[in-house]
Amino acid sequence: MGWNIKLVSYKAWIEWSILLIFAFFFMGPLLNLLILAFSGKWQFPAILPQEWSFSWWKYVLTQNEVIESISLSFGIASVVTLLSVIVCLPAAYAFARIRFRLSKLFLFSFLLTHAFPKMGLYVSIAVLFFKLNLMNTFLGVVLIHMVNTLMYMTWIPAAAFKSVHHSQEESARDAGAGPFRVFWYITLPMALPGIVVASIFTFLSSLDEAQGTFMVGIPDFRTMPLIMYTIVQNYPTTAGGVFSIILTLPTILLLLAARRFINADVLSSGFTIK
Repeated sequence: MGWNIKLVSYKAWIEWSILLIFAFFFMGPLLNLLILAFSGKWQFPAILPQEWSFSWWKYVLTQNEVIESISLSFGIASVVTLLSVIVCLPAAYAFARIRFRLSKLFLFSFLLTHAFPKMGLYVSIAVLFFKLNLMNTFLGVVLIHMVNTLMYMTWIPAAAFKSVHHSQEESARDAGAGPFRVFWYITLPMALPGIVVASIFTFLSSLDEAQGTFMVGIPDFRTMPLIMYTIVQNYPTTAGGVFSIILTLPTILLLLAARRFINADVLSSGFTIK
């Protein structure tokens, strides 16, 4: 009995140690970034800043290019999310409800944009955009962002639509509802959690996109990630910490707001080909 208690105690210590190590490696850089953003003077070997200051926050937020990049990034991300919903949801519903030859292959093809180095893909797309006069245009930037969002807005909603049982839709039809009413009042509400998750990932993916924007949108379209690279290279690390928090904050807020939709079941089912 005593050996069993010791064994359970050792196991608990090991589990807590692993958890603390994971928390340190995951939260440590974020905590360091947060402290750095509010530091006025922080020199080695001091554990905490010798001075606290908001001066770099004031500096970053008073730069016109920073404000413009924030509004531009949110505008592009909103348009990309809206267009992805309009374009991809009908395709996702078709993949979930219609059986046709090579359907799995077509669904798998949406993964190809994430299966290879993106820079090579962006270069080939940039060559095509140059011929179509889409370089350095808002439409070109939106389209290059949508290349990264097709997988999210197709796979996850397709799994969400597939999880709605045919019997539920048939019950509504038996009650006299037409196809549109069945979709609007039965299918869509039940698939909504998966659609919300896909929309959040689409928005965040667009917000964080840098390589494609640099390839297609420079010099007129400078989004938050591109401005952050400039700040990190040309200004003290404190300014980079401030802008990193500005770039990360929308992600945290969106995930907190949608935490009831995001769970392991929704994510795992969204990336399963059935």
